[in-house]
Amino acid sequence: MPYYKTNIGSLFDRIASSYDRLNHLLSFNIDKRWRRQAVRQLRPCDKLLDVAIGTADLSIEVLRQQKAQHITGIDLSTEMMRLGKQKVDAYFTKHPTASDVLFLEASALDIPFPDDSFDAVTCSYGVRNFSDMDCGLNEMYRVLKPGGQLIIMDFGYPTNPLIRFVYNLYFSYILPTIGGWFSHDKAAYNYLNRSVKSFPFGDTMLARLRSAGFTSTTAHRQTFGISYIYCACK
Repeated sequence: MPYYKTNIGSLFDRIASSYDRLNHLLSFNIDKRWRRQAVRQLRPCDKLLDVAIGTADLSIEVLRQQKAQHITGIDLSTEMMRLGKQKVDAYFTKHPTASDVLFLEASALDIPFPDDSFDAVTCSYGVRNFSDMDCGLNEMYRVLKPGGQLIIMDFGYPTNPLIRFVYNLYFSYILPTIGGWFSHDKAAYNYLNRSVKSFPFGDTMLARLRSAGFTSTTAHRQTFGISYIYCACK
């Protein structure tokens, strides 16, 4: 198991202050469109669990699209959640009737809720950081109600040779360098680069979801396969 995956909370604590700014900069703001697309796949529901909620970008998009009445977010990084709560509070200032969001420090490998607790589970760019991905998928399946919906967003790898070459160059050299400049933690962005390269995507990821018990599994490629949106049901 990679060292950083056993200390993932502290890694994201270190880069939390620059995380949002770098996300938008390094993706040329395309990540915002990916999140909008992911939330559009959600059916309106009562209780939603946002696994690896981080700075709450996906949960805020759920609020904007009014897709859940109650949102619970879990994460191992307290600093990411602190910043996420600030963003959610700012959103509530402008939209006082929006759904509530609860932040809770907890692991995706041991979700502290009973079976069949949530109508929907989401996870935005968090699954690849699980130290045991299959355990995390099993936990998300466990806490979903029968008929509940799972939405996962995470990176893939382009199949077009030219785009793959440019993408690999960008992720291997440009992203760690710029990330290191802004966050003063190049090692963290080197880890993020490695985590993307080793993460299963497309049909391989769908097979892992089915192994966890999910049905109606679909994968939606975003921007040449740089990112994927996975949908599944319990």
